[in-house]
Amino acid sequence: MMARPQPGKITKVCMIAYTNYAIDARVRREAETLAALPEYRVTMLVNKLNDKPRNYVLENVNVIELNVPKYRGNSGISYLLSYLHFVLLAFTTCTMLFIRGSLDVVHVHNMPNCLVLAAIIPRLFGKCLILDIHDTLVELYACKFGCRSLKDRIFEGGLHIEEYLSCLIAHKVICVNHVQRNALTSRGVDRTKITVILNVPDPKIFPYNTKAHENGSANFNLVYFGTLAKRLGIDLAIKAVAHLADKVPNIRFHILGEGDQKEELKALSERLGVEKEVHFSAGAIRLEELPNYLKDMDLTIIPNRRNSATELMLPVKMLESIAMGIPVLTARLNAIEYYFNDEMVFFFEPENVSSLQSTILEAINSPSLRLQKRDNARAFLKPYGWDSHKFALLGLYKSLCP
Repeated sequence: MMARPQPGKITKVCMIAYTNYAIDARVRREAETLAALPEYRVTMLVNKLNDKPRNYVLENVNVIELNVPKYRGNSGISYLLSYLHFVLLAFTTCTMLFIRGSLDVVHVHNMPNCLVLAAIIPRLFGKCLILDIHDTLVELYACKFGCRSLKDRIFEGGLHIEEYLSCLIAHKVICVNHVQRNALTSRGVDRTKITVILNVPDPKIFPYNTKAHENGSANFNLVYFGTLAKRLGIDLAIKAVAHLADKVPNIRFHILGEGDQKEELKALSERLGVEKEVHFSAGAIRLEELPNYLKDMDLTIIPNRRNSATELMLPVKMLESIAMGIPVLTARLNAIEYYFNDEMVFFFEPENVSSLQSTILEAINSPSLRLQKRDNARAFLKPYGWDSHKFALLGLYKSLCP
């Protein structure tokens, strides 16, 4: 049985996420949306950002950093050990919050899904448990590490079980788009448990601005921002820019973010002789600072490779660009095509540098088409902008905590 908080009481929410809280748009948006309401108190358990973990309050959210840094690298074993360490510390802290009576709902953000085990004691005593699936671990593991050997296939089978049992333990499951929901239900997750809450931008941070991108400048500024990983195809965009450098001497490609592939991408741009055209940020950029970096950009590139993971992704960087009035050029992938068509964005064929190059050139040479697609893409924000879409999250909490 699930113990519902009493009507009229303040609902105490513990969110758990293996993440850098300052730059995680989805986690912050959901936590801050609840914390802005007087009937909720939100505590956030996350990775430490610096050498020593901190406790602080940000936008009414009480943030507790656990003494585990977020692992970045290519070792599956190291990822697993880091996750396990985080689960153990989150389990201890979450259990203490429960014992103190400071917990009514535990809201776990994956990865991994088994973070729900950090809330197993409150769950056994009937407290509400939500699993928020940002990325499906089955597809992401296959994309990142491959599933070619027998060991890989066995491990992938284990991830299927981990996903199913984690969803079974949770009272409710949140997923980030309808295509991902269909993938989960095809693997046996109860469809009636699932609420779709898209990873849309916070309008307080990313206000729609139609004027910022209408004025010309000396350079044509392309931008990619977010995680730098091979599956996301940033190297393909650098190669396309290298082909265009002679035709469009004022082209500039701004790469904002951190990730496993950063040094490799820098080496690629040097090898192709486009150090002048390709610019990297010094590090990860805080969410509040992103609009200042984006305000002079002419086109956002979403160069994702095609694989089982990216077919399920509706990239938040794409939606943040649309919110700011920046036209978008994107790979033609399932989840993106579910919500967007050729009248709204520039599509290119995934992993095809020639297609990417010609589509960038089309966007550069067609300023009126860029503005038309930008304005058409804004229609997405009518049903899914956070000012209206947040009621899916609030409705879910009301159903658990009337």
